[in-house]
Amino acid sequence: MSEPLQLTIDEGLARLTLNRPASLNAFDADLAHAWRDATAEAVARDDVGAILIDSNGRAFCAGGDVVAMSASMSGGHEITALAQVINAGILSLTTSAIPVVAAAHGTTAGGGLGILMCSDYAVVGASSKIGSRYANIGLTPDLSVSAQLARAVGERRALQLLLQDRMLTAEEAVDWGLVAEAVSGTDPEAEADAVRERAEQVARFWLAGASAAYGQAKRLVRSQPSRSFEQQLNAEADSIGAAFDTVDAQARIAGFAAASRKR
Repeated sequence: MSEPLQLTIDEGLARLTLNRPASLNAFDADLAHAWRDATAEAVARDDVGAILIDSNGRAFCAGGDVVAMSASMSGGHEITALAQVINAGILSLTTSAIPVVAAAHGTTAGGGLGILMCSDYAVVGASSKIGSRYANIGLTPDLSVSAQLARAVGERRALQLLLQDRMLTAEEAVDWGLVAEAVSGTDPEAEADAVRERAEQVARFWLAGASAAYGQAKRLVRSQPSRSFEQQLNAEADSIGAAFDTVDAQARIAGFAAASRKR
């Protein structure tokens, strides 16, 4: 039986691949626990400078596996407990100082939106569809959707998506600021490959540059809601001071200064 999530690490890039293609990578208990454990491992490793979330099959993530839940869960308390397991992985990614990119080809729906928004940069396919669909089965948003969606696109647009049976096109998702870019392919498989390739290019760009600085910039933005404006100014001042003392920054500053003197 194949693993529900594959974690691979290559030259600083940790790849988290959702691997339940027959169920559109919807989360059941096995995937939830694998997600929690793999994200914790990825953010804890000293040799990881970027994280990429992708998936196998024709969809990115359809949220929770409703069929599995209805067959195996005895009540809402079990759903709550399972959501908390997945939430632990979401917190691992969003609170880390490691930039995360998502390769979200095909459909993203329900809690899959929360997985998508764990990323700091998202790439989708030109034919991708993104939506909520919680109310279609009488459920409410989970996996950070009510918090992260409003932050990403604004409260009014978040409500438009959550209170209607609507799937955004890739063009709309880019326009709303929900994802960074959309790429195309000659067929669904080629488009999925193009999405993964572009997402890896983004991750490799971070790794080839000042990856620690990108990670700290991500941390400052992600953690900002927990601080007042004055506290955020102080956090920025502390962060840039700490960055200035790193070996990487000293080398880059020296190079910048040398190039400036030649102009």
